[in-house]
Amino acid sequence: MSHIQRRDDKWQARYRDAAGREHSRRFDRKYDAERWLRDQAVAVDRGTWVDPQHGRTRFDAWCEEWWATTPALRPSSRARDLSYLRSKILPTFGSMPLGSIDHMSVRAWVAELSAAGFAPATVTKAYQILSKVLAAAVDAKLILVSPCHNVPLPKVEREEMRFLTPDEIATLAGAMDARYRALVLLGAYAGLRIGELAGLRRGRVEPLRRSVRVEEILTEVGGLYWGQPKTKAGRRSVSVPGPIMDELVAHMANYCDDGQDALVFTSPAGGPLRVTTWRRRFWNPAVADAGLSPLRPHDLRHTAVALWIASGITPLQVSRRAGHTSTAFTYDRYGHLFPGAEDEAADLLARLVVTPAPAADVVPLRRDGRR
Repeated sequence: MSHIQRRDDKWQARYRDAAGREHSRRFDRKYDAERWLRDQAVAVDRGTWVDPQHGRTRFDAWCEEWWATTPALRPSSRARDLSYLRSKILPTFGSMPLGSIDHMSVRAWVAELSAAGFAPATVTKAYQILSKVLAAAVDAKLILVSPCHNVPLPKVEREEMRFLTPDEIATLAGAMDARYRALVLLGAYAGLRIGELAGLRRGRVEPLRRSVRVEEILTEVGGLYWGQPKTKAGRRSVSVPGPIMDELVAHMANYCDDGQDALVFTSPAGGPLRVTTWRRRFWNPAVADAGLSPLRPHDLRHTAVALWIASGITPLQVSRRAGHTSTAFTYDRYGHLFPGAEDEAADLLARLVVTPAPAADVVPLRRDGRR
């Protein structure tokens, strides 16, 4: 039921929602009041109606509720998202009612982050998290639509990937502490991520088949976390060149405990490898001694993919060895490395070209345009 009445030079429109609660709003014109009532009635009938009182919920209160009910994230992803919320999103939107966050306020926030000098990737990630929070508010019928739509974001330039040559790999392995020489070689030729190397167990190294099975990772986010690879494709078996497998077998004989569950790479004291400490104590000094600074452990993985491509294996094989979810991702990330890809495409197109026969009776034009 709804009605309109004149009050204090205003037109007051009233209606009751499906639960029987009354809502009202004042307008200067009767026409506007009637149109507003029609819109509310249509929204109630379609099930898209949102109680305007819900829009008064503060962003920080909703964010806390949303965070407590988000699906389980990997510890590293959870820590990253929480850091973005606390440092970049809540300071601006925390005290604002959800209904007051509009498109222009989001645009202004993105522009402020960019002007403050944050990297485009950082600004984009913060925006993506804000968008998820507000999209959930739409689903919960706290707001009608999300203001995160068609907001211009800074262009994220992909960082240039670093690849080592076989000589540089050997130099780095030689400069590394003997306990981690095999880790460098396995990362550079088998493409395992540092978390996959830290989580590798003796029972998953298969010398006779010259392969290692990636089934578990070890990461450090406030503490050690054991888990499976991020995707199903990440659980894989990777073949290892014979000389690298020989290095790995020798390493296990010297530094690895017996038993199928024994970790292949450990801390000097024998416990799980804490990557942050390992980078500071062993990786960074070895990189400096080898004259390869700056270099990240993840660059070993890029190096492996580059070597696979240079050896001539197919994109599908590269994708499977790397644990990528699709060949399309492999092409997008490493397509420029596939040798002769553009020449091969041009040759294939050349086979399809049909050229018209030359017209013998055509007389070429003179410079003055006459024949």
